[in-house]
This record gives sequence, C-alpha cells and structure tokens, in this order.
Amino acid sequence: MASPMWKNTYSLNPGQIDKLEEAENKMESMEISQAEEILLSMIKSDPDCIPALNVLGHLNGRHLSDFEIAIEYYDKVLLLEPDNAWARDERRRYRRYLDYD
Repeated sequence: MASPMWKNTYSLNPGQIDKLEEAENKMESMEISQAEEILLSMIKSDPDCIPALNVLGHLNGRHLSDFEIAIEYYDKVLLLEPDNAWARDERRRYRRYLDYD
C-alpha cells in the first residue's frame, strides 16, 4: 500500500485509507452506487469517521443532488468537528438550494 498524498489528520488505519481512496476513485469513474456502498460500510464500522462523512455529503450533494441528505452528513461532521470549514461551506451551499433560513 502506498502512503496517501495527504496528511492523515484523522489517524485512519490503512484499511480505512484504502476504502476511502477506492470510494473516491469510484466516484471519479461515476460508479456512484459502489462508492456509496463503500462509504456506508465505513461509517457503519466507525460512525464518527469524518472523512467518510464528508465524502458522503459530497457524493449526495454533487452526484445525487440529494441536498437534504448531504446537509445531514455535513451536520454530523460539524457536531464532531465544529470548526470544519469544508463541511460548513458545503452545508451552506446545499442549504441555499433548499431555501433554508
């Protein structure tokens, strides 16, 4: 296994890193259902896995246009990590689509 090109801020184990990279590769090749299955299995085994929650938010918002679900994933991230700028900005974007106050 090659080490990730990014800093492992969340102390993901090698299996989590592999799954996250596999899910992102599936998203890039538009294998959205397979990517979602991988990410859901990650949060099933670790419900607080912030990288998986963030990517699920991205997948639901950008690829599935399910803005409500995307917001729910970003809300979970922000409960765990209130200063997460990515989740805050993405949640704000999708709230605009739904006309949240």
